[in-house]
Amino acid sequence: MIREIVQYGHPVLRQRCRPVTEVDDQIIDLVGDMLDTMVAANGVGLAAPQVGEDLRLAVVDVSHDPECVSFLKVNGEDASVLDIMPLIFINPELAFGQAKEFGMEGCLSIRNVRAEVRRPEAVKATLPQLDGSVLVVETDGLLARALQHEIDHLNGVLFVDRLPAVAKVSMKNRLKRLLEENAES
Repeated sequence: MIREIVQYGHPVLRQRCRPVTEVDDQIIDLVGDMLDTMVAANGVGLAAPQVGEDLRLAVVDVSHDPECVSFLKVNGEDASVLDIMPLIFINPELAFGQAKEFGMEGCLSIRNVRAEVRRPEAVKATLPQLDGSVLVVETDGLLARALQHEIDHLNGVLFVDRLPAVAKVSMKNRLKRLLEENAES
């Protein structure tokens, strides 16, 4: 089922989400809904708070561009993006590489806003799976950026919070208009 994606200004987007403590039928149904919603919205990731759920759960799928990374290791072994997509995870942990790079980002919860965001170019993500197993994913490129973006959502952080000061100032009025529009709908 496709769910409504909550928009900028909704309080759930600013919360640090609760850990998933049990994977039950409700969580399984939510994951299916999140995947359907992400695909319908042409997204590469979606976090539970974006569909109004205060849970540390997210989905990522960059399979449309399997060459979007220069390296990928899963549990220490070389892997292909296609081997792990869609990536569904709960209660993630993230470690960052030192090097940073700028990349264009947008967000399904902040319609029609895109900006250059500086993030670590490589990550090591510990991603508990629904079946109780754990994937340790080391990667860069679009997958690293998508993981950081979705895990930020689980911590109540939006990509616009990561903009350099000058960009934040230039975007202030646009975000204020979005808040007003979203309050009216």
